[in-house]
Amino acid sequence: MAFIDVVEWNDATNDVFAWKFGQNKNNNLSTFTQLIVRESQEAVLFSKGQILGKFGPGKHTLNTENLPLLRNLFGIPFGGKNPFAAEVWFVNKTAPLAIDWRTDAMRYRDPEYGEMVPLAARGRYGLKVEDAERFLAQLVGTLTGFTARDLTDHFLGALVAKTKSVVIAFMQANQVGITTISARLDDLSRFLKEPLREFWESYGMLLTGFYITSVDLDTSTEDGKKIAAALSDRSAQNIAGYTWQQKQGFGVANSAVSRGGDMGVLGAAAMTGMMGGGVAAAMMQPPPYMPAAGAQGPAAQAPFAGRKEVFCSRCAKKYPATSHFCPYCGNKYNPCPRCGSDNIAGTKRCVSCGAGLVTERAGGGVGNVCPRCGQPAPLGVKFCAVCGNKLT
Repeated sequence: MAFIDVVEWNDATNDVFAWKFGQNKNNNLSTFTQLIVRESQEAVLFSKGQILGKFGPGKHTLNTENLPLLRNLFGIPFGGKNPFAAEVWFVNKTAPLAIDWRTDAMRYRDPEYGEMVPLAARGRYGLKVEDAERFLAQLVGTLTGFTARDLTDHFLGALVAKTKSVVIAFMQANQVGITTISARLDDLSRFLKEPLREFWESYGMLLTGFYITSVDLDTSTEDGKKIAAALSDRSAQNIAGYTWQQKQGFGVANSAVSRGGDMGVLGAAAMTGMMGGGVAAAMMQPPPYMPAAGAQGPAAQAPFAGRKEVFCSRCAKKYPATSHFCPYCGNKYNPCPRCGSDNIAGTKRCVSCGAGLVTERAGGGVGNVCPRCGQPAPLGVKFCAVCGNKLT
């Protein structure tokens, strides 16, 4: 029977936590076998389901003096070259700091938007084998080696569940949203490290470092893609200085131009106000005041009577309808005769209700406009030729 004279682990790397000697050989050791353990290593011997002994760095002879159980398990006396069978495991005691982790989608109600958003967290952690006996007894089993990948795969479910619950608890307790969580990653890492440290200690491992590198929208989901696109659009609007209403107006105008047809009321609003804030003003105007058919008295004389405020067609700021000029930019109030909305000078139809506006005639005179249907009429005409409404 051939005996193994020297047992050692030469090609240890930082990503391997444990390695079994002679996995392809018959592990026939003897009380003259030399065990060589290098710095940052620890060797543990198993036989018949029991731990025979543990050895630190140095050169050791496997005899009954340092392995007293040999006498009980094998009846080996003192002295002589006595054979016995055992498994020798080498444990790497260094601390690799490049083990990546990532959670799947976490549902979280964002305090800023008040809606559920999908989040995903990722980062890195470092582990070191602290108790070699506990580590080997609970994790290694029938394996011939244990790498960082084996560790990640083995604990994926438990690690993700614990990480997700702690991340959500931290964000809820501190009312942190998706736009501000990046500034709290250090606090979150420290908050999460303690429960994970206790988790790894139960397996004989020391958590030497734990870092969260990002908590972002999970764009692998449809909801995440839509929310990310909306936030990107919002940032672009803030930088460029236009509002959501203006963007819609641009779209209406561009669509009408591409069709080559009549733009209608919204299209006219977009085109006439695009350069001076008129789109926002038109879309923010209150509903037009429409007098009843045949109305007489003040209602017929002032079709937009009762309007208290208007939005400036130039700067889109609100001011009292009794003003003749915008107090913010000095733009002259050019009211629509039907609804009272402010319009850019020279506009032929109201950007809010579409009514025709008073325009200067080629002959130098000024025409009239029916407050009911918006039909232009020459001066001196007392009734509208289209709807029969009495003209003021």
